[in-house]
Amino acid sequence: QVQLVESGGGSVQAGGSLSLSCAASGSVEGSTCMAWFRQAPGKEREGIAAIYIRGGSTSYGDSVKGRFTISQDNAKHTAYLQMNNLTVEDTGTYYCAAGGRLFAEGSHYYCRTHIPGDDSEYNYWGQGTQVTVSS
Repeated sequence: QVQLVESGGGSVQAGGSLSLSCAASGSVEGSTCMAWFRQAPGKEREGIAAIYIRGGSTSYGDSVKGRFTISQDNAKHTAYLQMNNLTVEDTGTYYCAAGGRLFAEGSHYYCRTHIPGDDSEYNYWGQGTQVTVSS
């Protein structure tokens, strides 16, 4: 069993930055990926970033590519999401997830969140943290 606790959400003006953390406890070693999803009011959940725990490779959804960075500290069992140049469209509840499965393109192995249905591969979810971006 894995428990995930997110922190770091809050309110910021457009163009600003926030950093989220996700502390994992329990049998996190059995998970392949750590990931971040978000959900805005009235919208479907969106996968935005994933990291392969053992290999460190990352992948991003198009809406955040170049602005958000996912990272991890394996010793602390913690994943991070650095969010820069935030826009009002980034407003929503952000969820950390663990589990996932590995994809391969040649010798490049990676985790994924941004294809519909990818969220079903994640077994464990945090309670969510709110991010509000104002104009």
